[in-house]
Amino acid sequence: MFTNKRVLITGGTGSLGKVLVRRLLSGELGVPSKVIIFSRDEAKQYAMRMEHQRRQVSTEEIIYRKLDEILEFRIGDVRDFHSVARAVEDVDIVFNAAALKQVPTCEYFPYESVLTNISGPENIVRAIQEHHLPVETVVGVSTDKACKPVNVMGMTKAIQERIFIQANLRCHDTRFICVRYGNVLASRGSVIPLFHEQIHAGGPLTITTPEMTRFLLSLEQAVDTILAAVKDAARGETFIPRVPSARVVDIAAELIGDRNIQTIITGVRPGEKIHEILVSEEERFRTVERGNYYAIQSVLPELRQIVLEQHILNNEYSSANDVMDQVAVANLLRQNHLLLEDIPETGLELLR
Repeated sequence: MFTNKRVLITGGTGSLGKVLVRRLLSGELGVPSKVIIFSRDEAKQYAMRMEHQRRQVSTEEIIYRKLDEILEFRIGDVRDFHSVARAVEDVDIVFNAAALKQVPTCEYFPYESVLTNISGPENIVRAIQEHHLPVETVVGVSTDKACKPVNVMGMTKAIQERIFIQANLRCHDTRFICVRYGNVLASRGSVIPLFHEQIHAGGPLTITTPEMTRFLLSLEQAVDTILAAVKDAARGETFIPRVPSARVVDIAAELIGDRNIQTIITGVRPGEKIHEILVSEEERFRTVERGNYYAIQSVLPELRQIVLEQHILNNEYSSANDVMDQVAVANLLRQNHLLLEDIPETGLELLR
């Protein structure tokens, strides 16, 4: 699938980007000829380059011995059209992982979110359209907060989805698809690294409300979703993983264990939902199965592939449904090595 392909990852130094790069460099789906990391943070690029160079020295894998030929770092900003146009030329596949994703930050700086989460995707589409670039596939990385959005982050991500989906009508030779998923375990800025820090500091642990639930998946599952979409998604489709959900208070309880850590209820933060949704009531009528995933077909009839005769989902796909019990939560955290006893002190630094 990626053999001899040139791949561009915007926001490639983030938590998701790092795992995606590792998976691409593993050669599991073919060895790409180039993997380009496009981001605006030179310090993160430098750290990532050093990490891969250390791995190159310590491994015998052919892919890592060829690392200098394959991995390329490029400073740029998705907000800047000319920067994006230079990055997108001569690539086959684009993963747009660049985003402002912190809910409170986007609430206080909404236009900054617009510039990154909306103008950035539009710049990618515009560069392909205006420069007639032979890009094969563009994948927009979205979030459950884009479904029935109540916050700026979700609203801008919802518009990103629509920009990429509609781009199939603007750029006929490029397939534009999206993926949408929930909270990624241990990703930078998510709740579990925050809880780790608070426990390590002796507490208190801050919980917004006892009723809050969230979809949970690992970074590996997030990348699995992206790769499945590249393999199987039709033009205009949005891939959704089938993942468990949990109450945040149960996550906190399992991380605390038998430690003497106080928890306090702080109230819902600006723009937060009590429950997240991956497929809305309206979208369920356009949802089909794709193996272990749901695929939401485009709202634009020109892009729909199948006439649906029966509905896969009877209701919206919400984190309030089928919530894991505390034993299942504990097992999930243990399987992903996220209980504090499984993480060395140096590992905590990496999660922050």
